[in-house]
Amino acid sequence: MIRCLVIDDEPPALAILANYIRQVPFLELVATLTDPVAGLARLQQGHVDLLFLDIQMPRLTGLQLLRLCGPCKVVLTTAYAEYALDGFEHDVVDYLLKPISFERFLRAVSKVRAPLSIPASPPSFVPPPVYFFVKGETKTKYLRVKYSDIIYVESLHNYVILHLPAGQRIITYHTLKEMVELLPRPPFLRVHKSYIVSLDHVRILDGNTIHVHDKELPVGETYREQLYQLVRASRP
Repeated sequence: MIRCLVIDDEPPALAILANYIRQVPFLELVATLTDPVAGLARLQQGHVDLLFLDIQMPRLTGLQLLRLCGPCKVVLTTAYAEYALDGFEHDVVDYLLKPISFERFLRAVSKVRAPLSIPASPPSFVPPPVYFFVKGETKTKYLRVKYSDIIYVESLHNYVILHLPAGQRIITYHTLKEMVELLPRPPFLRVHKSYIVSLDHVRILDGNTIHVHDKELPVGETYREQLYQLVRASRP
């Protein structure tokens, strides 16, 4: 097993990587930390093979921590492409640009697995986390959301609206593309350029319209065939 530590000052980014790590049989999640100083202390205790490290953090940047972290493999994560060259000068394994797709994540960890000669393990089902955190209306505020409570997600420019039971809504600073990466599939599926739905809450699928609770949403042509394939596969 490759023991992984994730350090990022944004809980949503931690949740995405933790979810990805749990889905890979040869990876083991040691811890997720938002404080880089606490992360450095954890690294100094040993027993970490692979570090996922954000660059832009308060108190101690990822590149500063990189100079102190000792002998472990490092994958840098950041929303800023201009830091890539600095990372590779420190001999990191890979550089992941946010939002990080699962496919790109797998390509990065495969670079670590090969040199360590980790024997292949049979695939196993790992249930996704029950909840995750999204950004609130202030920089330091995060809201806890249960996956099962999300009925559908609606795009609002650089924000999204999470529609929850009893008419509750959460507006958070995420793009719909980021939410596609964050939400487990299934049950979540993008059905339109502006909507992601939870298949657990779908009542009726009728042509290019999908009924989710008491709301009718359009199904885009780009996503229609994939949706109908899932419907046909679920029939008895």
